[in-house]
Amino acid sequence: MKAVVKTALVLATALTLGACSSWIYRIDVPQGNFLEQKDIDKLRVQMTKEQVRFVLGNPVAENAFDDDIWHYFYALKGGRGENFEKQLIASFKDDKLVDITGDFKKPDNFNTPLDK
Repeated sequence: MKAVVKTALVLATALTLGACSSWIYRIDVPQGNFLEQKDIDKLRVQMTKEQVRFVLGNPVAENAFDDDIWHYFYALKGGRGENFEKQLIASFKDDKLVDITGDFKKPDNFNTPLDK
């Protein structure tokens, strides 16, 4: 009889603790460059790499074989399982920005150089 009571008590404790696991705080894990559309709106064709770096920060990755392509990537793994990802690829030619692609809207005035 004591074995049955012990087994029931252990089982009840295990089930109770298992139910509490939803109360455990899980941290959000951000990785990469957090960019907002307002940052992207500052970009213009023919900006130098130095100017783009000033506006957006250092890229997460530069192409090892072609230093004219910069990758900006941001991922957030939420503690509760929700995930968020955004990317931006900046393309350069002769140290000047020529195009951007990715998950952001290209600014309407992107094709107007800063000096115009």
